[in-house]
Order: sequence, then C-alpha cells, then structure tokens
Amino acid sequence: MSAKPTCLIVASASAQGVSAKSFHQSFGLCSSVFNLQTATPGGKPIEFVGVDESTARWVQDFNVKPYATPAKLESIDGARYQALLIPDCPGALNDLAHSGSLHRILTHFISHLKPVCAVGQGVSALCCATEGQRWIFSGYSLTGPSVFELVRRPDFANLPLIVEDFVKDSGGSYTASPEDAVHVVVDRHLITGQNMQSTPLAVNNLILLSGAK
Repeated sequence: MSAKPTCLIVASASAQGVSAKSFHQSFGLCSSVFNLQTATPGGKPIEFVGVDESTARWVQDFNVKPYATPAKLESIDGARYQALLIPDCPGALNDLAHSGSLHRILTHFISHLKPVCAVGQGVSALCCATEGQRWIFSGYSLTGPSVFELVRRPDFANLPLIVEDFVKDSGGSYTASPEDAVHVVVDRHLITGQNMQSTPLAVNNLILLSGAK
C-alpha cells in the first residue's frame, strides 16, 4: 500500500479565529486519506470560534492531541506537502491575507500544479499571493464569501478587504450563490468554497484532485 499523501492545513492565529465546524469537517474528511500537518503564523494555537454542541467535545479532544500544536507557517517547506487546505477562518483577513510565508508556499503549489483548497473566509488568504502588481491566481475562477454574507460580521465596516472586489480587481473571475448556499468552484487545481456550508463538498474535491483514495 502506498504511503498517504501529506496535506497542510493552514489556519489563522488571529483573535477572530477559525470556524470550529469548518475545521472539524475538514479534519474529519482528510484524516483518513492524508497525513495532516496544521500551521499558523508564528505557530500560535488555533482559536476556534462558533463552537456549539456539535463541535464542543471534538474541539476539547482535539486541543489535547499532539497534532493540535501548529507548526510555524514561516518554517514550512511547501515541497513536503501534496495538498493545501485553508478552512473557513474569519481571522484570515487579519494575518493570512498578507502573509509572506503563505505567499511563498502558494507560489510553490501553483508552479507545481498541486491542489489548493480554500473555504469561506479562508479564501481571503489567497489574496496574499501578489507579486508586484500581479496576483498569482489572476485568470482563475473562484468563489468566496459574498458581500451579503460578510455584512453580517460586526466588523464589516472595518474589513481590510472584500474577497469579491479583490478577485475582480486582480484579474480573477468571481461567482457566488445566495447566502449560505453550497457553492464550490474548481478551476484547474484550485478549489474554493463560498462559505462554511460548502466545506464538505470543497474538501471532497481536494481529496479527488489529490488522487487520495
């Protein structure tokens, strides 16, 4: 039996955190087919948000496992990973969206045509990958949170960027469905999901593209 491919799960380390439900679904689907490594800026612990009855026990159990301690994103070598996954992270706008380390990793993934999956507010992390005036995902079709979904955030007026506007301004093609509808776009080796509800479908497409059975 061949060794499992390795998937890097990149999460925000900011106070706005990571969606517990999206991370839980992502981890659950991926753990049987990938070896998993989590990473955050500075290797800081993941701050889970939106914890409810369905995820509270899992988060509690996850946090005491050895693999719950993220690696430092700054020290990650993209060549060691076959897939990259960014779950729904409300905090991504505050750190991942301008991360030079993630830019470096994404550049490697794009140049080697390795599958990249970003979901919901985690899609904003892809905005870090600009070289000069050029975005490395220019010409790609993708989705991400719609303005109608983002406007629910209490900090909406102060968001540093709106994914829809960034994509359109940077040469990408953006689509969205109604709020909370499942909507996933696959373009070459890039998979994006509009919102938390799109997590399972997006992640299953990542598994398919990785050839992980």
